[in-house]
Amino acid sequence: MGHDHGHSHGHDHTAEAGGDRRRLAAALGVTLFIMAVGIVGAAVSGSLALLADAGHMLTDAIGLAVALGAATLAARPPTMRRTWGFRRAEVIAAAAQALLLLAVGVFVIVEAIRRLFAPPEVSDGPMLLFGIAGLLGNLVSLWILMAGRGNSFNLRAAFLEVLSDALGSVAVIVGAIVIATTGWTRADAIASLFIGAFIIPRTLTLLRDTTQVLLASTPKGLDLEEVRRHILAMDHVEEVHDLHAELIATGVPVLTGHVVIRDACLRDGHAMEILRDLQECVATHFDVPVEHSTFQLETAAHAGDERIVH
Repeated sequence: MGHDHGHSHGHDHTAEAGGDRRRLAAALGVTLFIMAVGIVGAAVSGSLALLADAGHMLTDAIGLAVALGAATLAARPPTMRRTWGFRRAEVIAAAAQALLLLAVGVFVIVEAIRRLFAPPEVSDGPMLLFGIAGLLGNLVSLWILMAGRGNSFNLRAAFLEVLSDALGSVAVIVGAIVIATTGWTRADAIASLFIGAFIIPRTLTLLRDTTQVLLASTPKGLDLEEVRRHILAMDHVEEVHDLHAELIATGVPVLTGHVVIRDACLRDGHAMEILRDLQECVATHFDVPVEHSTFQLETAAHAGDERIVH
């Protein structure tokens, strides 16, 4: 006998989601403007650090655009063909963004190492001017995103992207000051290495996290062995098998499992109470609450008839 259950959410997040989209759109506009300024500044000054920072902002602009697109798609209702809607689109797009970010980071580091051995002429004045302009723009974007950074993964990720951009602009400014005061042009390459050092670790983390989601791995922070122990400790539960968990999208973990209960529970109507307890257990007892869960309740005889048990 099988029973499944899902939690419906009565909270209306429409206004909050609309506010998030407006913040992302505003931050995207500012980032694109700063990126254009950085490219012009790199062409005028010959600074690799400025070009690296502009490349970093390109990936951030893509990230903000992805976040904006994902927020828009997530608002679309699910259908019988797409029962989760377009929630997983953000994961696929984030993986593509990570690959682009990795390419930019590798290019910056390789070019910076080359310039350490053969430093070109760098105009410190334009480099400093455009670095300050980039920092001011990043501060504006941080202010726009700050109020909503706790609303969703997209907003938190966007906030961190812009924050790292601001640090990159600081590196450009410091490099320009060092060149202006000492004439040591290799400071530009050192600043570029600093920016690259920020890009690559975040890229690898993003690739790891998105790959785990696409491989349907157990959500980070959810211990299935602990879940199994909690379920087995419940009254009238005799066995648990086929226990699976994965992340559909940011903040949407799901869990399924087969739970063997005593035969009498299916006859006396107690099964529905057990089902409610199971749902409450996985939704409230763990660091990663699972509000979308499906359990099949069965007897020991039925479990023994199943050909495949995971």
